[in-house]
Amino acid sequence: MISDFVKTEEQAQRLLQLREDVYKANMALQEYGLVTFTWGNVSGIDREMGLVVIKPSGVAYEELSPANMVVLDLDGNKVEGEMNPSSDTATHLVLYRTYENMSGVVHTHSSYATSWAQASRAIPALGTTHADYFYGEIPCTRALTKEEIESEYELNTGKVIIETIANGSGDAMAVPGIVISEHGPFSWGTSPKNAVHNAVVMEEVAKMAFRTVQLNPEVTNIPQRLLDKHYLRKHGANAYYGQGKK
Repeated sequence: MISDFVKTEEQAQRLLQLREDVYKANMALQEYGLVTFTWGNVSGIDREMGLVVIKPSGVAYEELSPANMVVLDLDGNKVEGEMNPSSDTATHLVLYRTYENMSGVVHTHSSYATSWAQASRAIPALGTTHADYFYGEIPCTRALTKEEIESEYELNTGKVIIETIANGSGDAMAVPGIVISEHGPFSWGTSPKNAVHNAVVMEEVAKMAFRTVQLNPEVTNIPQRLLDKHYLRKHGANAYYGQGKK
């Protein structure tokens, strides 16, 4: 079955590299303290081949390897791997099908971001650390309905993410994360590694926002001019942060 997707040696090597990248990204969740036990998963996609690699469901991190990452097509059909894919696979897949510039997706139950999710509150943009990565508040979805929970729960989780983005800025990559009401955070990026990077930052700004609101319950969002300055100097058309490309 794999030969239907991988027709050249170059494609075979790309798939091996993607398995390695997704494995390393999953291990990074543990390294950065974003997961407890098996409470998290990372996926990545090769757009040309239409293949997604994702962590197997419920497998302890010390038992993971590039070889036991699961390979799927965009419809969720298993292409390679002996194990079952993550139980959150349908959420990852609908995000990839919707956003063509998304190449890595992360889900965790990291403490502070999950606290905002359980409170059904967006993570407010209160300072420049937040503004360096997220162009505005990190939204919280509405709660899933009884029908959505009981029928295709994981797919509907993805759909409510898409709905929330559409009702906001519409630009998933400008705010590369979200909290699912009563559940937890998802983040994404231009690669599995970048998606993990955004998940780490999301947890840190969630922690900062939590503490800031405790210290000053009357705090308001960062002024738009300062949000613009910090976000656009890193991500805008005339960005000047860092060393640039050579």
